[in-house]
Amino acid sequence: MEQSKITQVFGITPTQLKEDILSDVRAELKQLSKNFQPVKPTEYLTRKEAAKILKVSLVTLTDWNKKGILNPYRLGNLIRYKRTELEQALIRINNQNQ
Repeated sequence: MEQSKITQVFGITPTQLKEDILSDVRAELKQLSKNFQPVKPTEYLTRKEAAKILKVSLVTLTDWNKKGILNPYRLGNLIRYKRTELEQALIRINNQNQ
């Protein structure tokens, strides 16, 4: 014999139960939305833009590429840098100089 599951709620109307559930769900969604950060697309910068951000010459930028301080990405003949990696490299460089 199959048993049916029955839940009984006393002291509250169906409308009140619905509103309580909705208010709890809204509160949870509001809390989640505070912590949600949309994914930003990767931003690639040219050599000139990277040099300007790091406040160095193009020659220094090339030297840092050879030394492995920076990680350039080649797109055919073009060289690009990820902004996030430049920011991390800048932090490392500043920590070494202190």
